[in-house]
Amino acid sequence: MSKIKCSVLECEYNRNVMCQAPMIQVNHNSVRRSKESGETQCDTFRPKDL
Repeated sequence: MSKIKCSVLECEYNRNVMCQAPMIQVNHNSVRRSKESGETQCDTFRPKDL
């Protein structure tokens, strides 16, 4: 798997700013066709138990 950086420290899969999820799912964010990163979202996010 590729190395994926993640700055969302509240995510369960974040380990030292690297994503440790077994798979990554990225979808469109309220648009039909994405033209920039702001139009996408990581659906793999899971909040940490704090």
